[in-house]
Amino acid sequence: MQTTELSQIRSVISANRRFDLLFAVAGFLALMVGVLAFVALFSEMVGNGIERINPDFFMNFPSRRAGNAGILSAWVGSLLVMLVTAVSAIPLGIAAGVYLEEYAPKNIMTDLIEINVTNLAGVPSIVYGLLALGVFVYAFGFGQSILSAGLTLGLLILPVVIVSTREALRAIPVHIREGAYGVGATQWEVVSDHLVPYATPGIMTGVIIGMSRAIGETAPIITIGALTFIAFLPPAPISDVAPFISFEWLKSGFTVMPIQMFNWTSRPEEAFQQNAAAAGLILVLMTLMMNGVAIWLRYRLRKSISW
Repeated sequence: MQTTELSQIRSVISANRRFDLLFAVAGFLALMVGVLAFVALFSEMVGNGIERINPDFFMNFPSRRAGNAGILSAWVGSLLVMLVTAVSAIPLGIAAGVYLEEYAPKNIMTDLIEINVTNLAGVPSIVYGLLALGVFVYAFGFGQSILSAGLTLGLLILPVVIVSTREALRAIPVHIREGAYGVGATQWEVVSDHLVPYATPGIMTGVIIGMSRAIGETAPIITIGALTFIAFLPPAPISDVAPFISFEWLKSGFTVMPIQMFNWTSRPEEAFQQNAAAAGLILVLMTLMMNGVAIWLRYRLRKSISW
């Protein structure tokens, strides 16, 4: 009897091991499909565009002559739009996530807000562009400006930041809260001194995912009227007149890297296709750099946290 039971147990264990092996192989193959596709596309961009990457390519404005064209206005516009996006979305998203997770009462209204926030994370970006066109461009009168673009992309990544903030707070062990309340801490002290610092690595993951998505978005930027050909820079944010800070650049026309790539790829000349490949390579490197900085910061923050 015991021999029969042992053989049955061994057969079950063996079957489970085979299933685990098959699942691991299937997961590895699925991963390789994405990795190899990225490597193939990235290699093609490197092969087509590496010759165009030089200091002049970064410092020249777009031109009708492919050999003289550059991405100066595009990369400056991308950085300024991302600055507005970060300032508008990150603090608001983190604050909203903390409120929904730690302060909001559990009722039907809160449940509806949570469901809508989760659904908004999957809404197509063109919908945000149409919303921004009606609200920021026309209703608020911001026009086709850097401010409108930054706020539009801020709305786009806001649900991602909120959801990641809530998930990071939920991942904190319950004894952190109980220990803080046990020594007489108020709710604000628990949240500000314990929960948010411990949740910061997870929050940063959501922030960088949102920012990486925003920097490559094209549809909402086109919808609000980004320029496809621009040969000037926005006004400098620092002036020589007190208070030495200018916000005129927020009202300026702009273009961004994806728009510039779209403009070049729409032209039949091979030289413009090379320019587009070079701009795409730089955009990918900018995104990888952002992710690398976020991973490094997250690693340092996790090392400094002791549970």
